[in-house]
Amino acid sequence: MTTPTYSFAGRTVNRLGYGAMQLAGPGVFGPPKDRDEALAVLRAARDAGVNHIDTSDFYGPHITNQLIREALHPYPSDLLIVTKVGAVRG
Repeated sequence: MTTPTYSFAGRTVNRLGYGAMQLAGPGVFGPPKDRDEALAVLRAARDAGVNHIDTSDFYGPHITNQLIREALHPYPSDLLIVTKVGAVRG
């Protein structure tokens, strides 16, 4: 299977990315039920060629960002982490 790509900021990015929302706990709030499994999912995605991860400070809050850092840092040079900010709970 050929993975479609696009160019962004001078690098090639796979159009098929990984959405990190489900790494947070129930209702997208709090830590995951199994932190080690969440880390393994991120590493498996990267090993499968995913170089585009979508996250948000809203997920957890901040939990998914922490998991991404723990699983993948130091970041590969081709990794693109896309985030969203400004969502308010309530």
